[in-house]
Amino acid sequence: MMAVLFSSFMTALDNTIVNVALPQIRAELELGGTDLKWVAAVYPLALASFLLLGGHLADTIGRRATLLLGVALFTVSSIGCSTATGGETLIAFRGLQGVGAALILPASLAVLSHDLPPRARNAGFSAMTATLASALACGPVISGIMTQYLGWTWLFVMNTPLGLASFLVGAAAVPRSSREPRVPKTPLATVSLRTVALACFSLAATAYCLIEGPENGFAGLPVTISGIVAVISIVALSCEVTRRRSSALRLLFRQRPFTGGIITQMLWGLGVSGVYFFTSQFLQNGLGLSPTSAGLTFTPVALSLLATAPFIARMARRWGDGRLSAVGLLMVGLGLLMIAWGSSEGNLFHILPGLSSIGFGSALAVPLTTRALESSPSHLSGIAAGLFSAIREASGVFGIALVGAIVTFVQHAETSAGASPANAFLSGYQAGLYVASALVAVGPPVALWALRRHAGTADGDDLPLARAGEDT
Repeated sequence: MMAVLFSSFMTALDNTIVNVALPQIRAELELGGTDLKWVAAVYPLALASFLLLGGHLADTIGRRATLLLGVALFTVSSIGCSTATGGETLIAFRGLQGVGAALILPASLAVLSHDLPPRARNAGFSAMTATLASALACGPVISGIMTQYLGWTWLFVMNTPLGLASFLVGAAAVPRSSREPRVPKTPLATVSLRTVALACFSLAATAYCLIEGPENGFAGLPVTISGIVAVISIVALSCEVTRRRSSALRLLFRQRPFTGGIITQMLWGLGVSGVYFFTSQFLQNGLGLSPTSAGLTFTPVALSLLATAPFIARMARRWGDGRLSAVGLLMVGLGLLMIAWGSSEGNLFHILPGLSSIGFGSALAVPLTTRALESSPSHLSGIAAGLFSAIREASGVFGIALVGAIVTFVQHAETSAGASPANAFLSGYQAGLYVASALVAVGPPVALWALRRHAGTADGDDLPLARAGEDT
């Protein structure tokens, strides 16, 4: 388990570590607003786009090989990021980092969901949550300290020893037998590479439209072409999923916990990810905090996660997975509202309770992830983990784009009405928070539906159906 947690910590750390450094990166590389969004979004976008490929490789060439290949690619691309002298180079290597992380995560989640004993899975996912929370806590703090005293390039330099350590631990600790036993080469064994390619095209083209459109106009030729590519890719992907060769996806989505988990992950990512991106800018540009102080401001989220994670399994047994997850999502939505209200005061301490609520709520929603991945057939564990993670990361990209579009629209409207730049940004930031809270608020009823209790079973127990799928 340590090998899985160690490599996951590295990829999660890089997902959060750049946000606090964005103002300095923008100043040193002379980036525009759109380029800055790409620096933040290209990592999760590449991660989301290639997660299905990572799941495909985990199910075919093996989890150990996929994990080590991902760590190696991640480490090499980090070196490229540290030497970048322009925005285009940095964006390109950040994208390659995302591809490396896309190979790491499916193999890691597949090990947790199927190689651990059933009673240890909640504990395993709680440990994963604690690991990700530690990355969430360390990322902004490390970013603030290094950015302020050493420079933003050191954020990527430090990935070299971390990557080497992750590779060595993975090579030593992950057994070769972690690969699933061979299964018949049926259409259910995996998804086709055509499906993986179409998913990559659809995600990338849609994200390009959402990020470039608000700044450069949706009628521009590049945005229009990307929109056409996105529509064609989505239609082709829908057709591909209905074909027998992609029946693996149909089998996965027959599992109610898996479908509910996908939906709630998407809502959580849309609501929370964009808020993180703009909160970092609000803290430094709006409240005048230093990078170090801005990084420390995010620690209540991680500390709340860490404090709650050890008790998740016990609370789930007592109150049920569905009710616990629904309460968690409600707390996340409430936390977003609290940040919006507190930001009006112009004081750091008024937004800390909202950040803590997001952390507690995210921890309480862990059983939804556990049950979603448990419900998949074991020979599709890599694809299931890849798809689940892809939705989470893609929703994060779209969350940055969606909240960014709202912030930009409201900011321009307020400026045209005579508001100062600071007040205009605050109005846009708050509008984005309100929309994010509304999106997350849709999650609780979905969680209750996905994990509702049946007579004689645990909440949302669709495992017999999943197991039956293995013998199809």
